Amino acid sequence: MTIDEIMRTAPVIPVLVLEGDADWAELAETFVGAGLPVLEVTLRTPAALDAIRQMSRVSNAIVGAGTVLNERQLGDAGDAGARFIVSPGLTDHLAKAVERSNIAFLPGVATAGDIMRGLDLGLDRFKFFPAEAAGGIPALKALSGPFGKIRFCPTGGIRPDNAAEWLSLDPVLCVGGSWLYRSGDTMAEVDERARAASALARLN
Repeated sequence: MTIDEIMRTAPVIPVLVLEGDADWAELAETFVGAGLPVLEVTLRTPAALDAIRQMSRVSNAIVGAGTVLNERQLGDAGDAGARFIVSPGLTDHLAKAVERSNIAFLPGVATAGDIMRGLDLGLDRFKFFPAEAAGGIPALKALSGPFGKIRFCPTGGIRPDNAAEWLSLDPVLCVGGSWLYRSGDTMAEVDERARAASALARLN
């Protein structure tokens, strides 16, 4: 799948920081069943790569690795079964390494210069990060003006009470949300949040 196809699969991508030892396949099954099949597992914890392995075996789950900072992490994520990677920023080295792989890429941008560097590298789909801290909706509207064909997944500060407003923007294909799973949640709690998120309307 291309990153554009992945971004259009569901309105919200759960951004997951997973701790400890758990049945991560069950978590993935819960999200898929609730209508959120695209899952970003951040490489911030020792459990992340094993979680990606477990989740990648779940039918219809589209599992990616987040917080990928370098080529080594890219390789580890790919070996674990990640179908896409998300990075907080954009470097030429990582972008070129991803180009040599078969993994879709969603790099983080916050400025016009970031976007122009991405365009030079052949990229036109970005994570707008950190969305709220980088100026929120007014900033994204201003950035989208000169870059009409660029599409974004805002992440960072997206919440259940503002996700719909972000999704109403023409350049936004989906949003990333960390509110969908917290350590200790029951699968019933996750399912309820995920179903509410999957029902959010998108303009695109």
